[in-house]
Parts: sequence; structure tokens; C-alpha cells
Amino acid sequence: MITTILWDVDGTLLDFTYSQTYSLKKCFASAGIPITEEIIDRYDQINDGYWKRLELGEVTKAQLLTGRFATLFQEFGITGVDLEAFCKEYQTALGNVYRYVDDSNLICQSLRGRVEQYVITNGVTLTQRNKLKLSGLDVWMRDIFISESIGYPKPSREYFERCLGTVKERDRSRILVVGDSLTSDIRGGVQAGLKTCWYRLESSENLTEWKPDYEISDLHQIYGILEND
Repeated sequence: MITTILWDVDGTLLDFTYSQTYSLKKCFASAGIPITEEIIDRYDQINDGYWKRLELGEVTKAQLLTGRFATLFQEFGITGVDLEAFCKEYQTALGNVYRYVDDSNLICQSLRGRVEQYVITNGVTLTQRNKLKLSGLDVWMRDIFISESIGYPKPSREYFERCLGTVKERDRSRILVVGDSLTSDIRGGVQAGLKTCWYRLESSENLTEWKPDYEISDLHQIYGILEND
């Protein structure tokens, strides 16, 4: 019986693509730089690459936050931008806008009292806390585990052990990780001996060695998992 859910945020409970696109357009407009779909798409690729490198311990969070934009600007020949100020404005913008995935707020609300709920995220502390507060999702969570505050990123064993040291449930077979990233959420959960549920977009395919216990394409399907487990 699952008693506890560890929720990922970006790409699982909240639509990160929506927030990212909004924030990029806002910051480019503030800098007086035209932005195109090509720039947005390329940033998404660069950003994803940096996060994968963070998961592998190849870069630090500080290197990620500035490096992704430094790489983008270099590729598109963008100059004369205060990189630190741009990055700060971007993080602020990310924390000020949100869009729910699959009625996530109502789902989490309905699960309160039925299971203990926690957030697990690699995002920036200030950004994530502000976004969770604005969206109201923080109300349904027993605790929020942000890697920047913990000192280790998902999917590291250290990160999950720190989280599990706080989680009320001691039986790991009763804890379910729900997230969209196979290399972060699912890998981390598997390595920690937890049950895992991959929130899979229809176009996604699992080409990794990390095999989740469950796969869903809509968050409402979580009810079936809880009823049948």
C-alpha cells in the first residue's frame, strides 16, 4: 500500500515549457533583443544538456545557471548583455508564472489525508518556493526538498537519503516517486529502493536502463495506481 508520494515539479505538476517560454520572451524583450522560435528551441536543448550534466556531477548549479545562456548567446552571436543580470531576471520570471498539468492542484488536494505528499526538485530554491506558493501546491505538501538547499542534486543517492531521513514513512516499498525524468526522478527512485512512476509524454520513449514500476500519461491515472497497489 502506497502511503507517500514524492512529486517532481517541473514537467510533472507544473508545465515547465510554458513558464520557460514566457520567461525567455520577457527577458529578451527587457534586453531589447529579438527572439525567435529557433532561439527558444535551441535554448531548450542547451538547458536540458546542462541539467543532464548536473545530474552526472559534471557541472555545478552556478555553472549551469550562467553557462546555458553564455552558450546560447555565443551560438547566436548575441553580445552586450549583462549575463548575471539576465540570469537573475530569468529566474525571477520563472518563479512568477505557472500552469498546472492535468489539474495537478486539484489532484494533490484530493489526495491530502489519503497519502503524505512531498516535493522533490532540482530547481533553484527561491524560484521553486515562489512558484509552489503562487500555485497553491505547497499547501498540500508535507515538505519540499530542493536540491540546492540539501546540497546534492537528483538523482544522487545522497539527495534521496537526505529526503528519506525526513519522510514520515519508513517502509520504502510504500513510497512512490512520480516524475517526468527517467535520468533524474526514476533513476534516483530506483537507486533508493522506492517505487517509481514515470509521467510520460506520448512522444517519449524509454531508451535508458531505468525501468519504472508504473507509467502514466495523465496525472489522473495516479488514482488507479493507489487503488490497485
